[in-house]
Amino acid sequence: MKSLCIKGGKPLCGTVKISGAKNAALPILASVILSRGTSVIHNVPRLSDVNIIIKILHALGVDIYRREDEALVCTVKNESCCTPPCELVQKMRASICVMGPLLAKRQKAKIAFPGGCVIGERPIDLHLKGMQYLGAHVETKDSHVELTSEFLCGAKMFLGSEFGSTVLGTANVMMAASLAEGTTVIENAAREPEVEELAKFLNQMGAKISGLGTNVLTIQGVAELHGTEYRIISDRIEAGTFIIAAAMTRGRIELQNVSPLHLACVITTLKRIGVTIVEYFDRIVVEGNNSYSPTQVCTKPYPGFPTDLQAQLASMLAIVLGKSCITEKIYPQRFAYVNELVKMGASIEQKGASVYIQGGKTLKGATVFASDLRASAALVLAGLVAIGETTIKHIHHLERGYENLQAKLSLLGADIMYK
Repeated sequence: MKSLCIKGGKPLCGTVKISGAKNAALPILASVILSRGTSVIHNVPRLSDVNIIIKILHALGVDIYRREDEALVCTVKNESCCTPPCELVQKMRASICVMGPLLAKRQKAKIAFPGGCVIGERPIDLHLKGMQYLGAHVETKDSHVELTSEFLCGAKMFLGSEFGSTVLGTANVMMAASLAEGTTVIENAAREPEVEELAKFLNQMGAKISGLGTNVLTIQGVAELHGTEYRIISDRIEAGTFIIAAAMTRGRIELQNVSPLHLACVITTLKRIGVTIVEYFDRIVVEGNNSYSPTQVCTKPYPGFPTDLQAQLASMLAIVLGKSCITEKIYPQRFAYVNELVKMGASIEQKGASVYIQGGKTLKGATVFASDLRASAALVLAGLVAIGETTIKHIHHLERGYENLQAKLSLLGADIMYK
């Protein structure tokens, strides 16, 4: 199994193009199951998670290939299968997104409980609750769940838990409701740009969804959806990671193909710390310096500070002089990276759903182990500023959500390579 080796101490300078949003691409690809005809989807990143959803869709009768211009061409050829391969579903949380489309289009879905990053409890109860509101019969087994319905009916529902709205749950219900009879209203719907992006894609296929970008979505069911051509937004989490990388290394990076609007809370937080950030329509220029201030941050559903950048921010605050605190409101157990940063010299203590950081420490290279996708990114950022060489094991997690990260960092001046 390969590792990633980094020799720290070099500021990152140059231009980087941000890839398409993984968290938009996965449900959009799953939604192709709902349609007739061919869809052409642009700006889909080359990631292991994308490869998994493509394999799942192939097994479900969807023909997908990547054109020379990198667009994915998707056509449903066979609608007989309603059971995605268990071994693929258990590799990725977002594989649950095929449940809604299968139920709505093929009246049945038999799906294993999904896997993915180990970042605490991630139940699918809200997904199932939403399907039951639409009229589905749900039967839970030890290793999988079976859903059936001859037809779905629109309903009014509240989707939420103590940790807020559900992104994938909102996506699943929205997809299923697009072909349901009547009107569905989802209250406490997730507002993330990736959810809005899915709604835009469905509308281009003929769906009737309103309330995009708000916490109340209204879906008027239609008889059928057709193929369309669409370009996916850029990945705000990848962009946020590069912004923090520029700040940590005291470098200067121009991010292209990015929407500053989707990063408003992240940009505000980093400006408060002392990072210089200039925003343009579709690009961001970030310049680091030697004078940062500690801060307190609480992760929240969009438009709050994203949980997917929590670990990366902690990595930065470890080198910022003073006391900082991050409280995790989405996944309170998402702190597996802490012990690895401590190995590198960081002073971080976890108490409940918060980490307390005594910053200003000099990080030193070490051999560390990545536990999940965003923890991997946090360790890469720490390695970029650490004295000596850092070796990150289990780096396969990184390839789930960052397209060509090693190559992009190398072009910016980092001494980073696979071994």
